[in-house]
Amino acid sequence: PNVIALVTDYAPKSTNIKLVSIMLTSYSVGGIIAPLFGIFLMSSLGWESIFWFAGLPMLALPLLIKQLPEGANHLIKRGKKDKLLKILSRINPDLTFTKQDEFMALKGADSKVPVIGLFKEKRALSTFMFWIAFFSCLLMVYGLNTWLPNLMIKAGYALNSSLAFLIVLQGGAIIGTLFISQLCEKYGSKKILMPTYISGAVALTLLGFGGHTLFIMLLVAIAGFATIGAQYIINAYLSQYYPAQIRSTSLGVASGVGRTGGMLGPIFGGFLLSLSLPIHLNFIAFAIPGVIAAIAITLVPEKYADYNKLSKTDEEPAMYPIESKAEDAI
Repeated sequence: PNVIALVTDYAPKSTNIKLVSIMLTSYSVGGIIAPLFGIFLMSSLGWESIFWFAGLPMLALPLLIKQLPEGANHLIKRGKKDKLLKILSRINPDLTFTKQDEFMALKGADSKVPVIGLFKEKRALSTFMFWIAFFSCLLMVYGLNTWLPNLMIKAGYALNSSLAFLIVLQGGAIIGTLFISQLCEKYGSKKILMPTYISGAVALTLLGFGGHTLFIMLLVAIAGFATIGAQYIINAYLSQYYPAQIRSTSLGVASGVGRTGGMLGPIFGGFLLSLSLPIHLNFIAFAIPGVIAAIAITLVPEKYADYNKLSKTDEEPAMYPIESKAEDAI
C-alpha cells in the first residue's frame, strides 16, 4: 500500500493507473520465477532450495530504503523542501526549482484517526464495496496460487505441467494488466473492472470442464489477468478514489481486509479438495468470488471519488505550488 501511494503521489494523473499497474506486475514476475525454480531446482537441490532463493531479494532492502522517496505531503508537512525539490527535479529535469518556491499540503487530513476519513463525505458505501472486492479477489488469487497445481494434477496433468500453469497464470496477469490498464485510462477503471471480474469467473468455470491443453492454457491466462491483474487495477483505482491525506490508510485497510480473503483462499481450496468433489465444482466454487467482486465494484458510486473533485478544481492529487511551475512535474 505504501509503494502504491508513493507512485500515485508522483505519477502524472493522465498515466497514473498505467504506472501503478506496471509497478504491481513485478509481483507476477516473481510469481513466474518461483515455479521456474521449482521446475529446475527441486529435482536436484530439493524443495528447501526454493526458500534459499526466495530470501535473496531481501538483500536489496538497503538500496530500496535509500532510493525510495518519501511522499510529497509528508515532506511538505515536515519542512523538507530541499528533498522535495530534488525529487521534482528528477521527475522533470527540464523545469527549474528554487528554495523560493513554496508548496502547500492538501488540507483536510484527519491525522488522529485517519480511518474515519474513509467513511466521510459519503464514502461509506464505497469503502465497504472496495473491501468486499478486495476480499473476494484475493481469495481467488491466493487460492489459485496455492491450489492450481493440485487441481490440475487432479485433472490428470503431471507435476511439471501443473507448475507450468502457474507460470501461465502469472504471465496472463502481466500481459492482461498492461492491456486493461490502457483501457482503464481511456474508459475508467470501474467500467473495465466489472467485465474483467466476470471474465475471470467464466474462465475458472470453463477450466473445470477440461479441453485441449492450449485451450486450458488460454483459460488459465485469462484467469490470471482477471484475478491477479484485476487486483493490480483495483489497487490503482482505489489510490485515485480517495484523497491524498488518507490514500495510504485506504490502501492499507483495504489490503488488510483483502488479506483475510487471501488467508481463507488456500483454506477454502483445501476444504474443497477434502470433499472429493468433481473437478468442475472446485473451479465453479473459486469462480463465485469473481461474481461477488463484480457486483461490489458496480455499487461503488464514482461521483464521490476524489479524482472527480480534482477535475473540477484542477488541483493536483498530492500537492500544489505557489509561484512555481512544480505542478507541471507531477
